[in-house]
Parts: sequence; C-alpha cells; structure tokens
Amino acid sequence: MKMNLTEELYILYRRMKAAASWTVYLACSIFPIKKNKIVFSAFEGGGYGCNPKYIAEEIIRRSKLSGKNFELIWLVNDPTKKFPPEIKPVKNNLLNRAYHLSTAKIWVDNARKNFGTRKREGQFYMHTWHGVGVKPIGKMRGKSFSKIASIVSQYDASLQDCFLCDSKFAFDIFRKAFFNEPLIKIGAPRCDILVNDVEFQRKYIREKLNLPQDTKLLMYAPTFRGGSQSKVRNIFQEQSSLDFNLLKCSLEKKFGGNWRFLLRLHPQLGLRHNLFNISDNFKNFCIDITFEDDLYQFLAAVDVFLTDYSTASLEAAILKIPVFLFVDDYDSYIKERGNLILNISDYPFTFAKNNQQLQEIILNFDENLYFNKLNSFFNDGEFLIDGHASSRAVDLIENNL
Repeated sequence: MKMNLTEELYILYRRMKAAASWTVYLACSIFPIKKNKIVFSAFEGGGYGCNPKYIAEEIIRRSKLSGKNFELIWLVNDPTKKFPPEIKPVKNNLLNRAYHLSTAKIWVDNARKNFGTRKREGQFYMHTWHGVGVKPIGKMRGKSFSKIASIVSQYDASLQDCFLCDSKFAFDIFRKAFFNEPLIKIGAPRCDILVNDVEFQRKYIREKLNLPQDTKLLMYAPTFRGGSQSKVRNIFQEQSSLDFNLLKCSLEKKFGGNWRFLLRLHPQLGLRHNLFNISDNFKNFCIDITFEDDLYQFLAAVDVFLTDYSTASLEAAILKIPVFLFVDDYDSYIKERGNLILNISDYPFTFAKNNQQLQEIILNFDENLYFNKLNSFFNDGEFLIDGHASSRAVDLIENNL
C-alpha cells in the first residue's frame, strides 16, 4: 500500500509512542504475575458490557461455588461506572494498564490492545472481538483499512492465545480479514442471555424504563460511520434519514400494540460523545440507551431490531424477531468502507434504501419466509448458539490458570 508523507510521519509517531509504552510495561515487569488476577477491558475503556462482561459473570458465579478467590480488574475510562462488588474498576491510562496487565495471569478483551502493550511469558490473552456480520472488517475494507490499522492489528494478533468466534461463518471471515489469530469456535458469550434469559429481561427492561409490560419495543442501532474512522455521519441531520413517525405507524399497522423505540449508537460514537440530535416529535417515543453499558440486556427485551450494517443484526435474529436493514446510504457506504461481507441480498433480512421501502417491507413482512431464510443461514454458517459460550470461555481460562 502506497503511503503519503503525512501517513508515514503518523506511523513513525505511533511507533515512537508504542516504544515508549513498551518501556513502561518493561519497567512493570519487576512485579510478579499474580496467578489469580484477571484483567478485563471492552471497547478501549468502555464499561461493563459485551463478551467480557458475561465471561466475568461466569467467573464470579463459579468462584462463589468453589470458594476460589480471584482479583478481577476492569480497565475503564470512567471508573465511576457501576460494576459488581467482585470487580475493581481502574482508570484506563498507560500507567494503570501497564501495571495491571503486567501483573495479571489472564487478559480478556473485545478490542485490540494498545500498540506497544508488552505481554510476559506465562500470561494468557483471550480476545473475544465484538462481532461479525454485515459490514466489512480488517483487510476486507480494502483501501479504507489504513496502514496503521494493519500494523496495530498484526501486533495485537501476535499477543493473543485465543480468539473467540461463534460460527464457521465468522471463522472464515476472520481468516480473510485478520492476521492468523488463534481462532477457536466456542460461541459468543454475550449471546448467552439471548438464549437463557429472555423472559426475565423482557420484564426487567420494561420495569427499568417505567413502561407497561405490554409495550412493544424496537431497537434502532446504526453502526459507526467513516471509512477511515476520521469522519462522523449524523443521520438525524442528513436529507435522507429515517422517518420515525412513519416507522411507528407501520409497526402499529402490521403488528399492533403501543411502540417505543430504543436508540443505541455504536460504542465508538458513544465514547466520542457524538450524540444524535433527536427531533422533538421523536422524543415522545424514543429512549436513548447509547450510554447503557450492556446492549444485550436490552436486546433480549425487544420485539423488532432495526439497523444498517451492524453485527448485532445476526445476534438479534437469535431471538427469532423481525430484523430490518435501513441502508439509505448504501452506495456511499460501500464506496467509503468497502464491499459488505456478503451481498446484502444474501442475508436473511429484508433491506430498504428509503422510508417508503421500509414501510413496504414491514407491512409485507412474511414470518414463515423469514424464519426459513434465517434457519438456512444459521445452519449453513454452522452457528454455535446454545447459551453455554461463557462457560466454555471460562473453561479455557481455568485451564490456563
């Protein structure tokens, strides 16, 4: 890949910064590795969510039964966030990362480690990633996958001891997109709740949001914008954007009931505080859950899922609920970020490029046809969805303690 001078200078800067970080880790290696210490992280300092959360909860559950004592650390940008009492939140900065990662036996993360992270002999790094589905990732992004992103990804891959995936579908994609990560198919821990705990979560989330139990919920979860990760797309301010009033009327006409919408932005947008500007007429029936740490508690409670290219589309389908794709920027998105993992028509979901099409696919939704497509997709992709992924992940961890 040909680079310009600006990119070369930026890579040089990142390499120098990584070398400085590596030196801090090296200094922390004077401290011994604690065999009962596990350090978690999610989304580069995000809160208590995604795959690491469900692995941590299984560890806590087992430790209560066995009496084993673990030191559980969570690296987080905001240490005031709520965690179980068994987990100690620690400010996610270089000194804390270097000390705690250098002295932990186990690392659990769902995103790439910082460039310059130093792993010691005898440590075990479990990378859980954060899903694969529609949008291209890694090398599949083509020109929009920058040289520095490639360097950081390869560096992180060199540290890993295992990289979790949930299907042959994901396994094959990771092989194409990434850098020979040590893949192992055990399922997605964050999806266990979508198998084991749906009825409880449906009731709990409605109580949490002060909604009647018969309220119908749609979750709208658009994904991150910007092929180079340097652009922000605010869909509420563009000419072509979702008509929420029309959407609400369509859902009521097709499925009946009183509908409320849950808005969930991608974590990268949430961490950058790039919130959508919600119009007044939408605020009446929209609840913003962007800063809730755990998407999957809410996902387990919804009746319909709407996104564009989000990984969560396939996971929402585990619930056997309607999933629709609203891709009003399809052509520009492909141009910016690269071709989707599959042709969009190869997914089991119907998709719309404008509000009128979205209304039509909702009103014409055929449940039997949808479920047949869904079952074929999951069978062909050899998805492992049995509610025991967290248990298998912790088995791996215990085998390496």
